Amino acid sequence: MADDAKTVLVVDDEPDARDFLATVLEDNGYATVLAKDGNEAISILEAGAPDLVTLDITMPEKSGVAVYRKLKESDDLKSIPVIIVTGVSGEFEKFISTRRQVPPPEGYVSKPVDHEQFLKMVAELIG
Repeated sequence: MADDAKTVLVVDDEPDARDFLATVLEDNGYATVLAKDGNEAISILEAGAPDLVTLDITMPEKSGVAVYRKLKESDDLKSIPVIIVTGVSGEFEKFISTRRQVPPPEGYVSKPVDHEQFLKMVAELIG
C-alpha cells in the first residue's frame, strides 16, 4: 500500500459490516482504521484525523449521532467528510437535516451497502 493512500475511519459495531467496508476500501487502495463504537472512534479521531469517516448511527456506548456532532463541532475535525452508513436512512436523514447546529453529512449509504455506490461516493469525496 502506498504511503499516500487516503485513510478512512470505519465506525460500526457490527464486525461483519466493519470488515465488509474495510475490505472494499482496501481492495481499492484506501487505508482503513476501524472503530467498534463511538468512544473508540472519538479516541482515534483525537489521535489523528483521517481523510474520511464512515459512520454507523445505531451503536452502543456513544451513538453515531454523538460522534457526528463532535466531529462537526470541532474546528480541527469539521472539514473531514462523513458518510453515514445506516439501516435507518430515511428517518435519520430527516432527523439530522432538522438539526440547526450541525451541517448535513456529505453522504448517506443504506445497509445493506451497495459497494459500487459506496466507492463512487468515497472517490467523489476524497479522490
